[in-house]
Amino acid sequence: MEPEPDSTKAAAGNRKHLAMLERLSKRTATSSSESPEASPVAAFLSRFAAAKVVAESALSACRSSPDDAPASLAAASAAVDDLERLVAEASHSLPPYELRSALAAVSDLRAAHKLAASEIRPKKSFSFRNKTKATKNPPQDPPATPQPPPEQPKPTFDAILPGLGFRGRNGATLVKDLRVANEKDGDFTLADLVSCEVYLKGKCRALYIHKLRDCRVFIGPVFGSVLIEDVERCTFIMAAHQIRIHEARATDFYLRVRSRPIIEDCSGVRFAPHALKYVGIEEDLRDSGLEEDTGNWANVDDFKWLRAVQSPNWCLVPEEERLPTVDISEVHERDDCN
Repeated sequence: MEPEPDSTKAAAGNRKHLAMLERLSKRTATSSSESPEASPVAAFLSRFAAAKVVAESALSACRSSPDDAPASLAAASAAVDDLERLVAEASHSLPPYELRSALAAVSDLRAAHKLAASEIRPKKSFSFRNKTKATKNPPQDPPATPQPPPEQPKPTFDAILPGLGFRGRNGATLVKDLRVANEKDGDFTLADLVSCEVYLKGKCRALYIHKLRDCRVFIGPVFGSVLIEDVERCTFIMAAHQIRIHEARATDFYLRVRSRPIIEDCSGVRFAPHALKYVGIEEDLRDSGLEEDTGNWANVDDFKWLRAVQSPNWCLVPEEERLPTVDISEVHERDDCN
């Protein structure tokens, strides 16, 4: 009897691996519905561990079935994205240590995915470079030495910034209407912006903000979580279910939020009620479950101030200093996302 061809064995192995991933996904869903008495942190850690196994298994499939590498890479990327969303959704209830540990784990998985992609697709750029060298002095070329794997990035916030967004701009007016964007209702990122005005119409699932200076940011409804880190001398107007703020300084937040905003390592931050409008915002707020103002914009939790007296790190914007409602209906797109 002739032996089975390698392609048949690889396909069979891939089917087995996909079946295993399906079982792990079902286990993740089951674990998230069990133990209703468990604390939110314990429930998150259980779900996170199961989802992490799914992501790691998807990454291992990238190397086990070379013929199906593109599909495996896509599945791995989706698994890591799901893990990022799980962290974002639970960020408001996690203590700082658990949150940073989860962010570090996601960062490591994202770096592992990039490394797997570079190992699976090394030939395009390498073969082109060899062609130019071969015409010069092929006998004197030293034998290729294996390169060490790239250093794992530090588990910082900017290592896990997913999705559509504006990054690395200075003095720009940035406008996006998510209602007509290709990635409708997805994640959005603002990173490394200086002296910019940002206008974002429509709703998104999650918002990630990192390292902004002297910016004015007007954001439509976020039906998930907002994570903000390292902002200074900025003004934000936004509505979201959960908002967590790290390392903000001299910044004003005009909010509509379902849960209490959380600040950590902040100073000179002020809060006021939501003050944004554009044509269609009422429908976007209703679709995002944010049609009612809960008043939580004034109920801020400072995780670095555990005394019974008012935290010195935040206050309310005096009424006479508050911005009037800002109407961005006539602001149109001027720049592309990256």
